[in-house]
Amino acid sequence: MKMLIMGAPGCGKGTQSEILAKTLNIPTISTGAMLREAIAKGTEVGKEAAMYINDGKLVPDNTIINVVLDRVAQDDCKNGYILDGFPRTLAQAEAMEKAGIKTDVVLMIDVDKDVIIKRLAGRRVCSKCPATYHITDNPSKSGDKCDVCGAPLITRDDDNPETIKHRLEIYAESTAPVIDYYGDKVVKVKSVGTVEETTKSILKALGI
Repeated sequence: MKMLIMGAPGCGKGTQSEILAKTLNIPTISTGAMLREAIAKGTEVGKEAAMYINDGKLVPDNTIINVVLDRVAQDDCKNGYILDGFPRTLAQAEAMEKAGIKTDVVLMIDVDKDVIIKRLAGRRVCSKCPATYHITDNPSKSGDKCDVCGAPLITRDDDNPETIKHRLEIYAESTAPVIDYYGDKVVKVKSVGTVEETTKSILKALGI
């Protein structure tokens, strides 16, 4: 299954992606993580991306497309993948299809705005590794340190209520055309209750 997972910031895409990846035995591909890895390894695409990021600019779509193409060509993607964080705009969706990156299903996780603001305001991330926590829903066992690597937990700069509202507005404007583009490939699931309840709804909607 070649899947795109979409939803507003804080909808639980990352958590559900990890669960689905284990259930379906396919990798989750995060464009943000891929870019960071390419930059760390000093690949040609990584060097190109770093130039834009260091100048405070957005990485161009064609650069991200090349990163995704390289990743989906790897052996662990032979049986499918879950693409998280891309495409975000109609132009990116069209470019992705043109480049031959196939999509079987688009999972859209829908969450009420008030719930998202509460979730993101309580989110804490590790200052060194990709681990993510929440002060009430998924707290670190050690309090203010990461359970994985022991580094201090921090609050992301963009996780304050006003910034969150602005991010949600931008997301809604840019994503609506993408949802229309994929048409009947889109499967919408309302995220309510616990993580487990949302997972159950997703699996049912996907027919798994």
